[in-house]
Amino acid sequence: MRRLRPLSEAECYTRLYGDGDSTVSLVRSEPSLRPWSSPTGETLRRLFEQRLDAREADGAEAEAA
Repeated sequence: MRRLRPLSEAECYTRLYGDGDSTVSLVRSEPSLRPWSSPTGETLRRLFEQRLDAREADGAEAEAA
C-alpha cells in the first residue's frame, strides 16, 4: 500500500498513542460468583499426601490377604 504523503513524527505518535485527551475510567469488578476459592499449595500438598497414604494402606491390606 502506498501512502499519499509521508507522516510526520507527531502524526505517527498521535496515531499510536492518541491525542493525550483520552481519559481513564476505573470499573469495580464484581466479586467471584464461585462459592469456593482455589486451594493453596499447602492444601494441595496435604490432600496429595492423604491420597498416597490411603494408597499405601490399600497395598498393605492386599499383601496381607
